[in-house]
Amino acid sequence: MPAKNLYHDNVIRALIADGWSITHDPLTLSFGGKDLFVDLGAERAAVAAEKEGRRIAVEVQSFLSPSPVSDLQQAVGQYEMYRALLSESEPDRTPYLAVPRRVHEGLLSERFGQMIVARLRLRVLVFDEQAERILRWIEPIDIA
Repeated sequence: MPAKNLYHDNVIRALIADGWSITHDPLTLSFGGKDLFVDLGAERAAVAAEKEGRRIAVEVQSFLSPSPVSDLQQAVGQYEMYRALLSESEPDRTPYLAVPRRVHEGLLSERFGQMIVARLRLRVLVFDEQAERILRWIEPIDIA
């Protein structure tokens, strides 16, 4: 099992503050004799306006290397593998890539980052690591 990301516990607290229950830490995905580990699985309880609760898988990324583009390459690779496995094993669970505010305000707000997020239809969860709060949920339809 891989080591926890630097912001792992911050994201857990942010999700809980946002009304999510952590159901898996980590969420194990198995297929074809291989096991992969998404950082977190979470559920949101059903409310009157919803038929059922939402289930998500969250991959936490810190983007601490000298090359944010390399970090993005690695993060997108993991995200895409998890998305493929989830579509086979848990199609009702939606994957998200959790990134700190500075990554969203930096690389992902630049033309390059916006294009990657839009073209790859990434779902991104932006968090504030100090306040331990979710700042934004970015869905593919939100990105032009």
